[in-house]
Amino acid sequence: RKRGEKMSKLIIQGGKKLEGEVQISGSKNAALPIIAGTVLIKGKTTLYNVPNIQDVQTMFEIIKDIGGKVTKKNNKIIIDTSKIHTYEISENLMRKMRSSVILAGAIIGKYKKANFSYPGGCEIGSRPIDLHLKGFEKLGINIKEEYGEIICEADRIMGTQIHLDFPSVGATENIILASCLAEGVTVLTNAAKEPEIEDLVKFLNKAGAKIKGAGTDRVEIIGVKKLTEVSYNIMPDRIEAGTYLVAGAITGGNLKVTNLNSNHIEPILNKLEEAGCVLKIEKNTVEIKAPKRIKAVDIKTMPYPGFPTDMQSIFGALLTTAKGTSIITENIFESRYKYVQELNRMGAKINVEGRTAVIKGTKRIQGASVVASDLRGGAALVLEALVAKGVTQVDNVHYILRGYENIVDKLKNLGAKIYLED
Repeated sequence: RKRGEKMSKLIIQGGKKLEGEVQISGSKNAALPIIAGTVLIKGKTTLYNVPNIQDVQTMFEIIKDIGGKVTKKNNKIIIDTSKIHTYEISENLMRKMRSSVILAGAIIGKYKKANFSYPGGCEIGSRPIDLHLKGFEKLGINIKEEYGEIICEADRIMGTQIHLDFPSVGATENIILASCLAEGVTVLTNAAKEPEIEDLVKFLNKAGAKIKGAGTDRVEIIGVKKLTEVSYNIMPDRIEAGTYLVAGAITGGNLKVTNLNSNHIEPILNKLEEAGCVLKIEKNTVEIKAPKRIKAVDIKTMPYPGFPTDMQSIFGALLTTAKGTSIITENIFESRYKYVQELNRMGAKINVEGRTAVIKGTKRIQGASVVASDLRGGAALVLEALVAKGVTQVDNVHYILRGYENIVDKLKNLGAKIYLED
């Protein structure tokens, strides 16, 4: 952010039960790799259910920056990548958002070259991209690093066997994108199994790719000559769905959350039931009735289909008001507890040691002035504010707006007293 730029903040008056119906937007973490994947397609891609959030706008900026065209028409986005003229991703756009690294695989896959810098994004710990780069090297791509810039070049991309040391979502997606148009077959083992990867693969296959095994730990990519124009409807955002369900739970509310895929959020639903919420679960909707006070539960984050790390801070907020003591163990990102000191300023009783947070439930949550330092941690502060006595001000709102479409309006419609102040 430039100096002198006004920062917006959220003002929230706590103590309102949330009631009513909220519709879930398209998935941020499926939209970003799919938008990257449009680079592989000669011609136009039409996408539906694309969330209107900052991260997606940044992705569009990068696509335009390298020569693509992005057009919005009503509820659809048309991306034309037939006139891409550069394979360099500008450093300042890369800095804005870590997931922009996903474009590297697509650009390499299409042009056999890509230049990019080390990515920026949320501060939730070191997220090295060495797994991505190792995968690229296995495919026959030469990688040079000069002054923080990564230069990738290949004469040909050859299918091969790649085993990931850790089931990284980004590395899985990048290797799939880079090997779609390769010669021969690539077999990726210990692949990440997230639904967003399945969505990316469905999209690529619809455009003519030959990829099997998405959603399992073994993905097989049979190289094809080209991908053709396609239209695709992006899956709903499972983390957004989880966030609104928890918003209902933390306020003792009664909500109907629509346009979700309940299969994608089973670990979240299980924990809400364990905490004493009554759920009515259908394929595309979940109704939640929260008790007066929820019960403490223990949580361990794991790669999918385990409990998602992206929901960790959001449940952290919920459990501050529970009856009893909860323990959260974070197994994915090491510094995902930055939000804790902010919650403690509001009266929460959370103790963090290493990867573990011990949360003693309390009834006394008080409004305060707090600062978001990442996307999901920011969402946790908003949820805490909904249940706090008095007024809470949340600064650094841009982190939250990066990943939640119309969060202020959606919460207002459920009865929250919340507004954005510039």
